Amino acid sequence: MTKLAGELRVDFVSGAVAHRLRFGGGRGQALPKAMGLRAGKTPTIIDATAGLGRDAFLLASLGAQVVLIERSEQMQALLVDGMQRAFDEGGEFRDIIGRMTLVKGDAKHLLPELAGEAILIDPMHPERKNSALVKRELRQVREIVGADHDAADLVRVALKHAQNRVVLKWPAKADPIEGIQKCSHQILGKSTRYDVFMVG
Repeated sequence: MTKLAGELRVDFVSGAVAHRLRFGGGRGQALPKAMGLRAGKTPTIIDATAGLGRDAFLLASLGAQVVLIERSEQMQALLVDGMQRAFDEGGEFRDIIGRMTLVKGDAKHLLPELAGEAILIDPMHPERKNSALVKRELRQVREIVGADHDAADLVRVALKHAQNRVVLKWPAKADPIEGIQKCSHQILGKSTRYDVFMVG
């Protein structure tokens, strides 16, 4: 593992993730809303681009069963480490990790074999013109996983295999990804938008 990957850490127990768990606003947040979580409805979810696992952890904390797919070996190792530490913490953390299943591989090849009501896709976003604004952590992730040049292909595969919806997480002001159909609706956050494609 490179020094870079060694510095980067998946941490579900403290910091921003733990704060979001305590004070995030539950199912009323933009992501759960986009994924179709509402009173009495908790879809099975596939996070096709797991990354640091934060979105999957949030969704699992709200009761969803989440399959996380990650194709980078380095990111996979970081996730295994972070999930184990959260599991060892016990209590609520152990319950949440119990609803998360990590799978290694390319989501384009795995999605046809997995059953998910809702599929989340969060590709590496285009670099901002002012790269100083990009958080160090995200720069580190980009160093490990590179650019997701096949994001449009992944969305197309997901649209074929999702049972209910596909959600693309994308910067609020970025142009849509070329080569994919228009979304059904959008849920807008401050800096992020969720393009929702209803397929069910």
